[in-house]
Amino acid sequence: MNDVSILELITGASVIVQLVMTLLLLASVTSWMMILRKRSELNQTRAQSDKFEDEFWKGGDLIAMYRKLESRKTAATGVAMIFEAGFREFARLRQHSGMGADQIIEGSRRAMRAALLKETDRLEKSLAMLATIGSISPYVGLFGTVWGIMTVFYGLGNVAQVTLAQVGPGISEALITTAMGLFAAIPAVIFYNRYADQVGRLELRYDTFVEELSTILQRSASSSAPSREG
Repeated sequence: MNDVSILELITGASVIVQLVMTLLLLASVTSWMMILRKRSELNQTRAQSDKFEDEFWKGGDLIAMYRKLESRKTAATGVAMIFEAGFREFARLRQHSGMGADQIIEGSRRAMRAALLKETDRLEKSLAMLATIGSISPYVGLFGTVWGIMTVFYGLGNVAQVTLAQVGPGISEALITTAMGLFAAIPAVIFYNRYADQVGRLELRYDTFVEELSTILQRSASSSAPSREG
């Protein structure tokens, strides 16, 4: 028993138990790929939003900032995306002389809300999969354990005297699936909670920016001089 390695226990397991182990291994690899990709995505989004807001609150010309975003080869993300959507709609609606300031701001606000929802949806992508892996992996591992133990006891049905040496390896290989289930689930649950919190904070940040930009655009829309848009 002491000379049996974990690799030997895995290769000696039944087909069903090996299938469960393979599924859990794939779940773990998939989970870590999502964790690393989402970490990079959130860090990049925060950095871009920090950079844009720093420029925005320096009091730069809004028209120049909008044109700069429009000329970029890559699509804007985060706060910059919301600003671009809101200011584009604001500039479009101001061309209609019959529209009042409230109508212009309402249209701009709707455009920003739509961009906010789109950006939030992008950031939440893959989080549901992490939650799924974190919730079902322990049960999949438990299924493999139960199946493995059932196989062991079924094989001992015709044995007159049962010893630990006979059941030990079979039970050990079955318990490996429980360990693998936890190995796949724990990181997925930890990072799902962490990233969900970060996405929620970014969403609150976007919502605050929408209100602040709406106030700025309200003053501009109420102005009688079109040249004061920026």
